[in-house]
Amino acid sequence: MIQKIATDVSDKLNLTPSRDFEGMVGMEAHLKRLNSLLCLESDEVKMIGIWGPAGIGKTTIARALFDDRLSSSFQHKCFMGNLKGSIKGVADHDSKLRLQKQLLSKIFKEENMKIHHLGAIRERLHDQRVLIILDDVDDLKQLEVLAKEISWFGSGSRIIGTTEDKKILKAHGIHNIYRVDFPSKKDALEILCLSAFKQSSIPDGFEELANKVAKLCSNLPLGLCVVGASLRGEGNQEWERLLSRIESSLDRDIDDILRIGYDRLLTNDKSLFLHIACFFNYAKVDNVTALLADSNLDVGNGFNTLADRSLVRISTYDDGISVLSDSNLDIVLEQSKEPGKREFIIEPEEIRDVLTNETGTGSVIGISFDTSNIGEVSVSKDAFEGMRNLRFLRIYRLLGGEVTLQIPEDMDYIPRLRLLYWDRYPRKSLPRRFKPERLVELHMPRSNLELLWGGIEPLPNLKIINLNRSYRLKEIPNLSKATNLERLTLESCLSLVELPSSISNLHKLEILDVKFCSMLQVIPTNINLASLERLDVSGCSRLRTFPDISSNIKTLIFGNIKIEDVPPSVGCWSRLDQLHISSRSLKRLMHVPPCITLLSLRGSGIERITDCVIGLTRLHWLNVDSCRKLKSILGLPSSLKVLDANDCVSLKRVRFSFHNPMHTLDFNNCLKLDEEAKRGIIQRSVSRYICLPCKKIPEEFTHKATGKSITIPLAPGTLSASSRFKASILILPVESYETEGISCSIRTKGGVEVHCCELPYHFLRVRSEHLFIFHGDLFPQGNKYHEVDVTMSEITFEFSHTKIGDKIIECGVQIMTEGAEGDSSRELEVLKLRVAAAQLGDLLGNLNLEATTITTQMEMEMETMKQKVPSSLKMKTSKPANVGFMSWLRKLGQ
Repeated sequence: MIQKIATDVSDKLNLTPSRDFEGMVGMEAHLKRLNSLLCLESDEVKMIGIWGPAGIGKTTIARALFDDRLSSSFQHKCFMGNLKGSIKGVADHDSKLRLQKQLLSKIFKEENMKIHHLGAIRERLHDQRVLIILDDVDDLKQLEVLAKEISWFGSGSRIIGTTEDKKILKAHGIHNIYRVDFPSKKDALEILCLSAFKQSSIPDGFEELANKVAKLCSNLPLGLCVVGASLRGEGNQEWERLLSRIESSLDRDIDDILRIGYDRLLTNDKSLFLHIACFFNYAKVDNVTALLADSNLDVGNGFNTLADRSLVRISTYDDGISVLSDSNLDIVLEQSKEPGKREFIIEPEEIRDVLTNETGTGSVIGISFDTSNIGEVSVSKDAFEGMRNLRFLRIYRLLGGEVTLQIPEDMDYIPRLRLLYWDRYPRKSLPRRFKPERLVELHMPRSNLELLWGGIEPLPNLKIINLNRSYRLKEIPNLSKATNLERLTLESCLSLVELPSSISNLHKLEILDVKFCSMLQVIPTNINLASLERLDVSGCSRLRTFPDISSNIKTLIFGNIKIEDVPPSVGCWSRLDQLHISSRSLKRLMHVPPCITLLSLRGSGIERITDCVIGLTRLHWLNVDSCRKLKSILGLPSSLKVLDANDCVSLKRVRFSFHNPMHTLDFNNCLKLDEEAKRGIIQRSVSRYICLPCKKIPEEFTHKATGKSITIPLAPGTLSASSRFKASILILPVESYETEGISCSIRTKGGVEVHCCELPYHFLRVRSEHLFIFHGDLFPQGNKYHEVDVTMSEITFEFSHTKIGDKIIECGVQIMTEGAEGDSSRELEVLKLRVAAAQLGDLLGNLNLEATTITTQMEMEMETMKQKVPSSLKMKTSKPANVGFMSWLRKLGQ
């Protein structure tokens, strides 16, 4: 539930999208053409193909489409990358199940999802609007397993597949196919110039050479990038030499072109590239840097070199590093015909042979073993004895399933690793002769471990320990010498009773996660971990005392813990930013630091919002969902943007002491709200939506209709480019959770769509009629609708939902236009009253005084006058009050 809350917060606060694809040559044209194929305004399910040769940019286009254009329009979405080779030969039933599980797990963000039949995708998605991209499809069976028919998906879904083989798309009945053509000569030269010269045009003296390179690369974008980057800073002679090399090759396919970029690297940069390509693809830059810190590689400068030469990409969004093509993996195979003599072994069948036949040698430094489709493997007792230089060992199951890797009880040696990642490790402890002093990261999720090792081990390099879901783990070893540990995650270690006192030495620890450790009783207290930023003890139901282990925490999460209040010391935690307390035992909250921006009291036993919460001047998000004893909300911080008060079954009175616009107001199933509270909620200005119980469309909506659509006649001059609307819909009770957004399509008399918007992700489970209210621009700036003629004679609003559309029984719309004529003294007086009320409430809130009586009287006076004021001024006065005047008032109160 905490994860759902966190996801909901991210959705509501509208996180910044990726900018990784800005400025790419030709990208905007690709996306524009694809947009016409996708036909997003249609409720039909559509399957689209993206087809072209290797290196043409199919994956890049698909990723840009997913990240930058479509992702925000779909609540349920999934990018299934690198499907090539995921089904080989005759796929067995288990392989198909694993592939379906992988897709559903990505869509619903449920790591341990279980499916038992091949109808799971249809069963789970037939009523869901989804966006699915299947990248690098090379077998028809992949489409048949993951997207066999359009009936598998809900109305409005879009399924997109990329492939080098058009026949696969045709065989699957996909006829809307976008062919990624080679760039024009002009665009190809621009791609080459941006890569080679960091400018869009050819420098003097390079015209002939640049044209020859582009021609020899067949205008292939990836080849142009790689070759151009390898020639950056070089003179004419080096360009000539490279040209002769390319011309002398009879086979100029993609691998040869890309190999040029690799061959021109220095030896250390080649080694770094192979580390990334074989082992650290998509890893975080900081993590790779730490893992390679003891090597002789110049990692920092090496990353820049590889990125400059278009061999890797470093994401500006999440700081992940990835190779742009897997074609250079063949370089590793060239090291030796015998897998045990190569630096990296990554093919599952070859790893199985090495581990069972003991053929590994000192050449091996990394093994990445996906055991998903390999069957039973019995590792030999001395499998690792010959691999004394092994530094990175990863054993995992990409598609889940049961443990198929067995190791003998008498195997007592694993080399001195930097990274040990072993999913579902089968034994009770690590091998006796294993020495962890070089470890940087230790990941043993879902293991059978009861104890890692005995005694005190030197752990100077260790930064991460992950033992999540190791249900049998009984004890954490003494960590007094793990002084550089940054993250300790022990989620769902159901047998763990206490944390060792040695954690008092972990002054670089940033994250401590023990959620759902249901047997945990003891966390050491009276210590102050200097770097701890996040502590999660949700579901630790046997924990009785508040874990006072650091005053530096930024995020503190409690859930299902018997705690009646937080101790006074928490009020002094100056760095605390997010506080989650989900406990029925919590009766009051008296000690909250003034700096927090997010406060979740979900499911707690509070009866009112205390003054210390009202005085939180930085609070943006307040969650009081399912606080069944909460009776009133009579004051809130003026900084608040999101209020979640769903299922507060006793809530009657709600009053806002400020008039600043908010993002979201949720009052699902608050059936006892009185009429005054409902009026106050409905009249709030929000940028997202309002939801509350109601029996009818409010009177302020001048245009109303039964059903889910309404057509409004327009007098000449009614609309302008800045026109906005306020819409409301009334829905019948909904019994089951529905998480689809409600969409609104706005059309002209001729049926031309001028705008389509969607209410954000929302839990629709309501026990009575409910009202949804949201605002929007009729003609949003910066999109394809903006040039629509505003002289239309009528406009139609149609509201829909993929599953509960029939629950929409009434709708209402109010057209709002800026620019009221005249400026009467009565209007100015209302404006002044609004500003004064907001500022005075803010001032008194900072002084921790009750502003309710004063602001209520002023609001009543404004309500009386407001009925006489044109709607245009009402929009203007909903804007935030003057910041300078508010600052002056704050100083006056100090």
